[in-house]
Amino acid sequence: MRAGHVHANGRCNVSKDEVFQPWLKERGIEDVEAFVPDMAGSARGKIVPADKFGSEPMKMPEAVFSQTISGGYIVDASNIEDRDMLLVPDPTTLRPVPWSTDPAASVFMDCYHRDGSKVRQSPRAVLRSVLAKYDSRGWSPVVAPEVEFYLLSPHSDPNQEAEPPEGRLGWTEGARQPYSIDTMNDFDPFIIDVYSHCEAQGICIDTLSQESGPAQFEINFMHGDAVDLADQVFLFKRTIREAAIKHEMHATFLAKPMSNEAGSALHIHQSVVDKDGNNIFSSADGEASDLFYSYLGGLQKYLPEALLLFAPYVNSYRRFLKPSSSPVNLAWAIDNRTVGLRIPDSVPEARRVENRLPGSDVNPYLAIAGTLACGFLGMVEGLKPTEPTKGSAYSDEFGLHRHICSAIEALAGSDAMHNMLGDDFVGLYCPLKDAEYMEFQETITPWEREILMFNV
Repeated sequence: MRAGHVHANGRCNVSKDEVFQPWLKERGIEDVEAFVPDMAGSARGKIVPADKFGSEPMKMPEAVFSQTISGGYIVDASNIEDRDMLLVPDPTTLRPVPWSTDPAASVFMDCYHRDGSKVRQSPRAVLRSVLAKYDSRGWSPVVAPEVEFYLLSPHSDPNQEAEPPEGRLGWTEGARQPYSIDTMNDFDPFIIDVYSHCEAQGICIDTLSQESGPAQFEINFMHGDAVDLADQVFLFKRTIREAAIKHEMHATFLAKPMSNEAGSALHIHQSVVDKDGNNIFSSADGEASDLFYSYLGGLQKYLPEALLLFAPYVNSYRRFLKPSSSPVNLAWAIDNRTVGLRIPDSVPEARRVENRLPGSDVNPYLAIAGTLACGFLGMVEGLKPTEPTKGSAYSDEFGLHRHICSAIEALAGSDAMHNMLGDDFVGLYCPLKDAEYMEFQETITPWEREILMFNV
């Protein structure tokens, strides 16, 4: 396996004063993928010929944020007319699309109403609104996600259990091999393409490791700005799927893709710096600060109200059924992976909190916005955390909602989350998730047909 640090020199650092055409022409770009991340974290947008990109305003229905994971729509009372929104390209996000057959580029689009106001339901806008609250206090969050995923053998039967793919020697991994170098080397051609595609796009990934499940991997990202890291995770998911397809595999970020294997998480490391770049989680003497403890207190108090952002689907809660691989508590401790809020052992300058609750199925913008919102409330309210856990927390009382319907109710009824994330967003997101849950409820599962059909 060829691995190493990826630098952002592949990314286009275009200032807002520059036009797009010179960059596109210099690289021979033929098409531009212009997109916005929807509520699921998928790309919604248009493909535009490169020579026409930026020549005229681009529009797209605002209803893309009202679209369920299955492609249906819910009625959004704030947009009953099904209006268009104006899409404005973020020039700092222009990147090549390395897997495209013909030279192509991608760019994130920000969403505005006709009067120039932001579309507040946009996940990217939600994250920015939380960051604005930090900025008003002279604070800047620093985040570093860790993303897990599975490689799967391709098949088209949804009733068939997911299985790991064959490696280079035609062997299907059956045993659990955490941190195995040999197992990673078995997928070396895929991994080489992942690192190459990430470097081309300026996606700053650090280390890759084999996780607990068969053909399950984790990628760590370098720490940085919250919006930029959310963009990178969004692009990384697209990159992993494309690289897997090239090697005749599928990749999934489903939180629990295999019944008897570990789930996949998206852990979020987070700290906060002041205007001078000092980590406010550490005092001048190097000890943990009052703000650090208040941040922890905010996570403990408000994470249950925001859990829907970290576990957005019915399947997400299946991951919580196995506490030995997915913490289901709100305890905290230093260098202890059994707690939901882990404090890595580090120097004072790097003191941070690792939120281990989110699954890999999250929308990265919303998950980062949610965890930062909870920590912010803790700091401004001066909250205090519990005492740190000693020993294993796996046997602790279940500290989270067990089902998505409870999480929907908790977010919908949270004044704190309405204030932090916006009424428009919460008022749309909760009905959207309720619609997805109702669609799931209408589906009869194989277990019901096998076990209940003739035994009740």
